[in-house]
Amino acid sequence: QVQLEESGGGLVQAGGSLRLSCEASGRTLSSYAMGWFRQAPGKEREFVARINWSGDSTYYVDSVKGRFTISRDNGKNMVYLQMNSLKPEDTAVYYCAAGRSQVIVTTTPDYWGQGTQVTVSS
Repeated sequence: QVQLEESGGGLVQAGGSLRLSCEASGRTLSSYAMGWFRQAPGKEREFVARINWSGDSTYYVDSVKGRFTISRDNGKNMVYLQMNSLKPEDTAVYYCAAGRSQVIVTTTPDYWGQGTQVTVSS
């Protein structure tokens, strides 16, 4: 079992930045690909970014490319999402996810965190 806990959400003005953190416990994160998803009010949860177990391969949804950066520190069992140039449409609850492969973490993750709210004001 892997437990995931997100932090770092909050309220920020458009154009600002936030850094989300995801701390894992229970098992070492290095066994898993990691991802971030988000769910805006009234919308389905959507994939945002993923990173492979070693951290040398990343993938992003088009809407965040060039603005968001996913990274990981396996030694600390942490995953991060640096969000720059935030837009009001980035407002959502952001979820950390873990999966046994990059495909799994993108589509049907094995583990989810509880989420952290990000609100971007215009």
